Amino acid sequence: MVRPSLTSSLVLSATLLVSSVGAGTPSKPASEPSKSAPVGIALGDDWTLTLQERVRGEWRDNTFDFNDSVDALTDDSWLLQRLRLGVTWQPAPWLRVVAEGQDTREFFADRPSTIGQLGAEGDDTFDLRQGYIEVGETNGLSLRAGRQTLVYGDKRLISSGEWGNASRTFDAVKVHYQQDDWWLEAFTSSVVKLRDERFNQSTWFDGTSDDDQFFSGLYFSTRALAFQTTDVYALQLHQEDAGGTDFVTWGTRWASDPDHFAGWDYAVEMAAQTGHVKGKDLTAFAGHWDLGHTWKDKAWKPRLGLEYSYASGDSNATDGKTSTFQNLFPTNHLYYGYMDLFAWQNLHNPAAHFSVQPSKSLKASLDYHAFWLADTNDAWYRANITSTARPITRNASSFAGTELDITLVWKAHKHLEVQAGYSHFFAGDYLKASGSNDDADFAYLMVTLTY
Repeated sequence: MVRPSLTSSLVLSATLLVSSVGAGTPSKPASEPSKSAPVGIALGDDWTLTLQERVRGEWRDNTFDFNDSVDALTDDSWLLQRLRLGVTWQPAPWLRVVAEGQDTREFFADRPSTIGQLGAEGDDTFDLRQGYIEVGETNGLSLRAGRQTLVYGDKRLISSGEWGNASRTFDAVKVHYQQDDWWLEAFTSSVVKLRDERFNQSTWFDGTSDDDQFFSGLYFSTRALAFQTTDVYALQLHQEDAGGTDFVTWGTRWASDPDHFAGWDYAVEMAAQTGHVKGKDLTAFAGHWDLGHTWKDKAWKPRLGLEYSYASGDSNATDGKTSTFQNLFPTNHLYYGYMDLFAWQNLHNPAAHFSVQPSKSLKASLDYHAFWLADTNDAWYRANITSTARPITRNASSFAGTELDITLVWKAHKHLEVQAGYSHFFAGDYLKASGSNDDADFAYLMVTLTY
């Protein structure tokens, strides 16, 4: 197993940096790099039990083939179930040990149960989701090593992918340092691969060296500007695949504090990439710009938002170069339509969002997206990044279609949440030029119990 020099340098440099910073009186971080675990059930002074049970029923029609005349295996309904059971041992403020198991199942589906085939969630019987040790102070310097989630910023590039039934974890080592209004984190990791009826493993521990993966980074976040959170990051993906992959993502994210702008809010994220992907020279860019307003003094607190997302595509597959933005390890479900038809790759996506809160426990949202391919010489990439909606159709219109999403979220109890949604995709000219072009539908009902 060969470690790339840049990966080692990134992590070592960050470790030396945070170790040399003078101590202060830290407070709550400017923004959390990951969501904390559920509060859990106390089992004495040092032990805590966590539990989550989630069930989601889905119905999909034409979301894979856009063809009314064919009753495909994916034109179906099914039930997804996920159980998580964890335990935390914290004998001292500076020491925490976490272990969490997860069991996921898919019921009543006609599609194959193999995870990833035709979009199947499949079955992943009880396996280790998280298992790590964390040493250090919550406010100050700390280190976490083991299997864990990685979540940064708005999750556009690094996320646990919670919409997916099995979600995503990493075998990782992470160093964190926090001061009054900023924090810095350095990590190196390898994504854990789901394996049917076998222990899930990353390339670090699967006994092979054919595709060794190191995903590493530095992530800095600050509230030095009181009206916004400002993030700056550098991420490297090194992978021993055909031709070799080794590239860096340089990015920044700005997220406003609505309390400073009389209900107005904004979010910006921009990232550039350079390096190599499967032997091809990579130069790519992606950006997201979002502006919204919430009428806090009105009944139901309505919010209206407008946004635009862009990710570059490749114009020539034979020139030894690529401009396709690499979406890394994201949660695309949240941002590019709930039908999961698009990724932050080769994309133009303007969107409008409207939401209201009839009560503290109930929120209703209406989202409308329009989609164009950035370059028809490149593919239409689905939310999972690995599959495409159609073969490349170079002379087609770049207009893929529009999507309408309706969502209701009800917090029935502090431990119980109910979510329901319906989405419709209006097929565009690109589908017409590349094959069948019928509209598609998606509906779901999800219930989550968390302790």
